[in-house]
Amino acid sequence: MHLILSLFPGIGLLDMAFESEGFCVVRGPDVLWGGDIRNFHPPAGRFDGVIAGPPCQEFSSLSRLVRATGRKPKFGNLIPEFERCVSEAKPTWFLMENVPQAPTPKIPQYSTTSFLLDNSWLPLTDNPIFGNEQMRLRRFTFGMFNNNAPNLRRWIEIAPFLLPDRQNTQTQWTPTNSKKAKTRTRTLTPLEPNHIDYLRVSTNRHRHETLTGGNDRPPGIRRRTQPVTAMQGSESKRPESNGVYARRYSLEECCRLQGLPIDFLKDSPFTADGKRKAIANGVPLAMGRAIARAVKEAIQ
Repeated sequence: MHLILSLFPGIGLLDMAFESEGFCVVRGPDVLWGGDIRNFHPPAGRFDGVIAGPPCQEFSSLSRLVRATGRKPKFGNLIPEFERCVSEAKPTWFLMENVPQAPTPKIPQYSTTSFLLDNSWLPLTDNPIFGNEQMRLRRFTFGMFNNNAPNLRRWIEIAPFLLPDRQNTQTQWTPTNSKKAKTRTRTLTPLEPNHIDYLRVSTNRHRHETLTGGNDRPPGIRRRTQPVTAMQGSESKRPESNGVYARRYSLEECCRLQGLPIDFLKDSPFTADGKRKAIANGVPLAMGRAIARAVKEAIQ
């Protein structure tokens, strides 16, 4: 059994994935529980590995909207704190998860490899031919001490096909906070509701079409949908600056799309929005387990 330290654990979704693969996880401090990573100093030589998902608000595409209002992302760049903790703990390996725009950590004596992985590329449990429903693109950086770090992608199984995108139709949106409220129309690619128009190869290197006619939709096929976010408010979906709709899911949908039981956090003292935010900040279990299995192969 490998003992690993989890930094910025949140509610521990990535930790749960590693635990399901036989790792023993020790959780470090998190603001969710009143902790402060800046005051944390792990002991050297105690942990085999360190996993972490530093706050992504600093690098997220939504940060531009925050800065446009004259504010700054709340937590700033905490990747240097992750680098410090790894340097102090001196594990054999480390893994960092963040948004695609985030920089890769640079730690002396550690070689690193970085790659992108989307949750929708990973095979469904009940139908491994197709990828998962939730689209969630993340950057993973794997590092090894005094050794060449392999690319974990070589051990991650990718589904042959992506699910088709959720049906999009012509939608009108009237901004309510604008002095000149004009109706803006965004036209998105329509998708026939009763059959699959096409299935895209998940490697994104090749593309072909598999057409089905009429109501010959294979049983159990779902559609890819937007990632779970910590969006608050009563609207079911809100347009972002790039024209893509950010959906606000119910708490039960957040749990399901993240691979959790729909009654997850049922007995926690959080509000509904607090639960949604905590779940949205985590790594989907399907993605976490795929990464944990790849790490297990790499260190063996």
